[in-house]
Amino acid sequence: MTQTSYYKHHIFFCLNQRENGQDCCANHGAQEAFDHCKAQVKAAGLAGVGGVRVNKAGCLDRCAGGPVAVVYPEGVWYTVMDKSDVNEIVESHLKNGQVVERLVVPAHVGR
Repeated sequence: MTQTSYYKHHIFFCLNQRENGQDCCANHGAQEAFDHCKAQVKAAGLAGVGGVRVNKAGCLDRCAGGPVAVVYPEGVWYTVMDKSDVNEIVESHLKNGQVVERLVVPAHVGR
């Protein structure tokens, strides 16, 4: 039996806020990027079963590339700096399956 995924794409935005003053995604507009992505996915008719799910995440441990989001099932990590980056990810990757190479977090970037 072949099982298909409940969602075609799942995008997680790190919204972690560090208490100790360390840099974190929450200090760089992550909540705004998440909210904008959720609205754009819905406006594009991509939300829901068989489409796209936009989720909040705690620390994704790639703080140096932040604010970060990751798209599954591909496992593509993005640095999301502003609404235009979100728009490009929604249109190119979530809608058309094309990775936005200029926004991909380099493999060596971690915490």
